[in-house]
Amino acid sequence: RGAAPIQRAMLAGDTHTGVTIMRMAAGLDTGPMLATARIAIGAQDTSASLHASLADLGAKLLCDSLADIAAGRAHETEQPAEGVTYAAKIEKAEAEVTWQEDAAAIDRRVRAFNPRPVAQTHLEGTQLRLWMSSVLEPAGTHGEAGRVLAHGEAGIDVACGAGILRVT
Repeated sequence: RGAAPIQRAMLAGDTHTGVTIMRMAAGLDTGPMLATARIAIGAQDTSASLHASLADLGAKLLCDSLADIAAGRAHETEQPAEGVTYAAKIEKAEAEVTWQEDAAAIDRRVRAFNPRPVAQTHLEGTQLRLWMSSVLEPAGTHGEAGRVLAHGEAGIDVACGAGILRVT
């Protein structure tokens, strides 16, 4: 529930997300559910690509749900009170990359904030925007966090608090 469920799911490292068709109620996303569907969050998904996949899934689920309502086949299920999380609005300051984090967390930040607000870092006072990345090594210490280990056509390999991130 909340303002940024796609980005928050990606930041949390969730492996799946989904859509729910529900009847409106007074609370925030609290109405009874008519239908739900899940999809996997892929290793290269960005919030933009995941948004598009969820929009397609949601449109199909809505059409199916409307047909079920019209045919009298729809059944409402109350939402469980347990396990509810609130996806707070994204603040621009959250897009700042802290290289002391592990490579997987930074990769999730880069992908979650593509296309908005765009992950960023600074190099000698210059702001750099990070659009895509991948984890080269998930663990281990490889020198000072934030240090460029290699660069070339494949990307820029950066030491993180744990692991190595390739920025592409």
